Order: sequence, then structure tokens, then C-alpha cells
Amino acid sequence: MKKINNLLLLASFAGLLSGCGATNDPEANQITAETKSALVGSYINPVVFEGNPYPQVPAQCHTETSLGRQNACLFCHTNGLYKLGIGNNNPQAGAIPQVNFQLDYGFDPYSTQAPTAAKNYWLNTLSPETLLAAVTAMDINPNNWNMQDYIQENNWQAAYNLRVGTSTDWDSGYDQPFRLLPGLNPSALPADNDGFVRSIDAKDVYFNDDFGGNTGWRAINFMPYGIFSPMTGSVSGIYIRLAAPFMQNSAGDFDLAIYQQNLELLRDAIQNRLTDTSPTNYFGAASAINVVAGSYPQGTELAHPLHYVDTTADGSHGKLPGMRATRVKEVRYMYKDEDFNPMEARPDDGTGDAIYGNDQQGWVDNGSGWLLAGFIEDKNGDLRPQSRAELTQCIGCHSGFHSGTKDPNFTSGTGNTVDSTWSFPRSFDSDLGWQEMDYLGTKVRDGVATSTTPEPTNRHAGIGEFALLLNHTVSANLYGVMPQSIEASLKAAISTDNDYSDNWTAIKTDDAASFEQSVTLRQTLLREYVSRKDYLNEDGTIKGFLLYPVTNDAIENARRYRQVVATQRYIYGKDVFAETPISYHHYRDASVAEVKNDGTPYQFGEIISERSIQLDEPTRFDYRAGNGITLIDSDKAFLQGGTYFPDYVPYLK
Repeated sequence: MKKINNLLLLASFAGLLSGCGATNDPEANQITAETKSALVGSYINPVVFEGNPYPQVPAQCHTETSLGRQNACLFCHTNGLYKLGIGNNNPQAGAIPQVNFQLDYGFDPYSTQAPTAAKNYWLNTLSPETLLAAVTAMDINPNNWNMQDYIQENNWQAAYNLRVGTSTDWDSGYDQPFRLLPGLNPSALPADNDGFVRSIDAKDVYFNDDFGGNTGWRAINFMPYGIFSPMTGSVSGIYIRLAAPFMQNSAGDFDLAIYQQNLELLRDAIQNRLTDTSPTNYFGAASAINVVAGSYPQGTELAHPLHYVDTTADGSHGKLPGMRATRVKEVRYMYKDEDFNPMEARPDDGTGDAIYGNDQQGWVDNGSGWLLAGFIEDKNGDLRPQSRAELTQCIGCHSGFHSGTKDPNFTSGTGNTVDSTWSFPRSFDSDLGWQEMDYLGTKVRDGVATSTTPEPTNRHAGIGEFALLLNHTVSANLYGVMPQSIEASLKAAISTDNDYSDNWTAIKTDDAASFEQSVTLRQTLLREYVSRKDYLNEDGTIKGFLLYPVTNDAIENARRYRQVVATQRYIYGKDVFAETPISYHHYRDASVAEVKNDGTPYQFGEIISERSIQLDEPTRFDYRAGNGITLIDSDKAFLQGGTYFPDYVPYLK
């Protein structure tokens, strides 16, 4: 077993940390220094995970594409950042041979002896009736749950109060379940107007500035993908904290202005905004540290509480903004423990097949410079550390290739992250970006949600970011699903009476021809809707019904998710729909029919539970790997209904 020297950074900065409140925690003072220890984990091969040996492959990757009319794949599987040479060495849309996950269902098994990777193991999402059956077997009736009361309970604070040690330490150092729960006290939220989180609790404070006790944490406000929007059932807070030297001037004194400069400079580096005149080193006590485009400095922390949706929460009276309920589904955490620039490794560099981490403490090594930790609800709704089987879902999205200079850990990742991160690259490049995450300025008045922040523009595609989503997915999320509330509003807006070429239509599943006709028409009409900017209000904000659920839908979504909590079936998926999503059904014509692992063709309308694999040539590199095609046509132009987009870049203007 390897050890991670959790005190490495802190030891080197020990002379700079005096006076930051590190000894003001009475509980920590009762524990001698000898009881502290380095983080120690063990290795496990994901092939042994019970129920789902491929948690790094999200449930969205198993969806159909409406015969190529929907392409949600582009938001993860892209070459864009790789071609820019910044922050991502994991191109997934054809920039390297045999890897184009926009065109292929290329599920790759760990070995030829491992279970098939081309099976949909996300049973909660694929067949929600199996989840309900598990709940019923526990003698639980979800209809009896008072969900509005449930989501207003504070389970995060209770967990935080169990974290031993000082919250200025990224790792408390004590061998207990919450040692890597981020040192962000929820009682100190929301952040102040400048985004900094300040506290009156001495153990939370790095230094005192002119506004109060600064914890070092700063809120990030970013444009979400079609994953973490209120419409999908979850809302986020995102916070960043750098190591102590980034908060200090050259004399070693804490300095708010210096810290602000360093955070701004880091944002430029992550968002590819550095110029020839940009500083090459950070400021103050961190002046010896180089600014690296697309890379965070060692010691960076990111905290991500993932909340339930509360449509009654609007950020007023000191409450959290953006429909954030008090209760969290999870608290996620990233710590950059290695000085690693993703661009120093090539896509073909080897990686390991075992995951290093600790189930009792809820953390894993992502194999690409970061430790990932996560705390999720137990069956009673209290937070607990996640297991490695659960945290491997995180590695699936927050990872990349490594040069092999460290222990060979399991890696995965997508093509759209910058140094394994999603949020900071998409934060607003202004003071608006240093605020609590508010989902484009969500405001709820008389039960109606609106936004106050205009739609941001994708600076590489040159169109609105939400417009890009609608144009390529014909849905409100990455599952290709349009909630009924959105369907009703689109039906009222898109009609020949309003000078559209046709009337908005439901998807027809009578036969393959009617299915193709209806999804093609929907794509055409939604693109008309986008080109006319009818998805926007006059002030450039996105119409609320596209982003925010009605109260009943939010409550029922939470009720379905709580079934996962009650059964602890996270390994089978966290996204639960009222019924199997339409995008999991086989509506193809026989000429392009998908087949099962054994080559048996699917019948029209059948649920796709597994996909075809290459069995013809056992000596080929892709033996037993997925070889199904998505039907996204790389030669079909956008104006002809094409959706292929290999070089998507997540950066905003």
C-alpha cells in the first residue's frame, strides 16, 4: 500500500500559517499530534464491483440518438480542448485512431475475460420499476413521504460537525470517516457579495480581512451543462480554495488583494485567457509557482455540495440561491495532490487497472493528479463516506491520461474537462463569476421561476450555449428526454398559427417510419425555434420553463431519488424517471437495427439493455468491445439535420 503525505504542503508552509486559527479547535486540542497520520488506502480492481463493474461509464452513454437527430455525446466526447492544447489530453471524437464516441458505442472491457462493458448496468434509470419493487419489499410507500419537509432538513451541517480538526486543513489528518469532508462550514453560507466565504468561527478562518474572518473559500458561478440544472433534479454550489501562500504577500502576511489577483490569474489560466502580457508566475508568497495554462496549482481544493431542488428557495433573506434546498444529496470534493499538467501526458500513455482509495473515508485517487472524495446520504438521509464502487462514477468524468510517473492508478475521463474539472472553466469571466451559483440568476415569484442573467455565448461556436444544447439534443438534458411541462409549452408556442413550418408534434412510436418522421420534424421545428430566438425573453434571458421545473415535478423527482437513498442502490444509478426513458427503446428500422451481445436483433420498441460487441476476430485489439453505431452521421451538415460536432469547447464569452 502506498501512503499519501497529506502534510506535505502544510509542512512546507508551516512558518506561514501562524495566527490562522489552527489551534483554536478544542476538539482537535484533545487529540495529540501523534494520532495524525498520512492518508492510506488500498487497491481494488473495478471488475469485482458487485452489480456494476463499469460505473465510470455514465447511464447517458447507453441512450439512443433518435436516429442521429440527437447528439448529447458531443458535450463529453470532444477533441476541442485537446486540439487547443490546454488542460485535456483525452480526445474522444476521432483525434486519435479508433476512438470516436460520438459515432460509436465503443464500450471497452477491462480484458477479454472481464464482464461485458456493453451492458447497461444502471437499472434504476433503465427500469425504474425494479427500484420501486426494492422499495416496496422494504415495506415502504414513497407516497407517504413528506418530501418538502425532507429537502428542508440540514444533513450537511450534521456531517460537518463530525469532522475532527481544523477546517483550514484540507485533510484533518485524523483517521475518521469525515477527514476529507471539505472544510467548508455550511453555516457560513451563502458567500458574501465578492464570493468569499467568511465565518465568525475561528477554526474555519485563515485570516481576517476588512470584511471579517476569511475562510479562503470563494464561490464560483458558472453556466451548467444539461446535467446539473434544476430541471434535472439537482442544483449545485461550487467553491474553490488555494493553498495558503496564494493568500499571502511576499512578506508572508495574509492579503486579500493578493489572493484575489491569484484567483483571477488562475481563472485566466483555466479558461485559456492568458496573453503574452499575462504574468508567468503567481503573486506574493506564491511567486515561485509558475502559471500553467489549463492546470491548477498543487494544493487547489474544490468543494461541490449537490442539493435537492426547492422551487420555493430564491436566495432571499440570506438563503442559498438557485433553488438550492437545505438538504444535500452529496458533498463532493477534489484536492490536487500532485503537481501535474495534463498536457505532459499523451493519449496513448498507459494507465493502471486498479483504483486506489479508502471506502471508510470516502476517497479515491483519480490517477491524474487529484484526490476525489464524496459523501452521500445513507438510508436515513445522513451523510456517509462513499465507497470506491460509488466514487468510480466520479473518476469516469473527472480524470484523464497520466504519463506513468506515479503509481499506476485506474483512470477514465472525458474530452471536455480542464485538468479534470467541469465548473471553473465555465464560470463567468467577470465579478458575476465570483458569486454563489445561482443558475443564471434564478428568481422565483408567485411560483414562477425566471432568470436575470442573459444566456452566455459559447465563444468557439459563436452561438448561445443553451441554443447549442437545443440544436443538438432536441431535449432538456443529456438523456434526450423532454419533460411534459416543456412539451406543453413548446406545443403552445410552435405552430403554424405562429408562422412555424409545422405544428410541434409528439414522438410517434407506431413504426420505424413514423418515428423517424416525427423526430426529424421535432428537430427541424426546434431549430426554427432557436433561430427565431423564441427560447429567449426580450432581455436575452432563457425562458424559465426550459430551465426550471414546476413545483410538483421537482417534488416527484426528489421522491423518486429518495427511493435510491432508501435502498442505497447508488451503483444502479441516481437518475430515476417515472418510466424507462424513450431514448432507451429500440425504434430503428431493421436495416440499421442494433443487436445484443450475442448478435440477437432487437425488436421494434424493445428496451435496449445491452449493445453489440465485436466477436468475429478474437485477435483484434477490440475483441469483445462495443461496435454498435450511434447513427450520428459525420458527413451530414447541420443545415441538412446533422448533429456531429467533434470539436466542442466548453468555454464561454
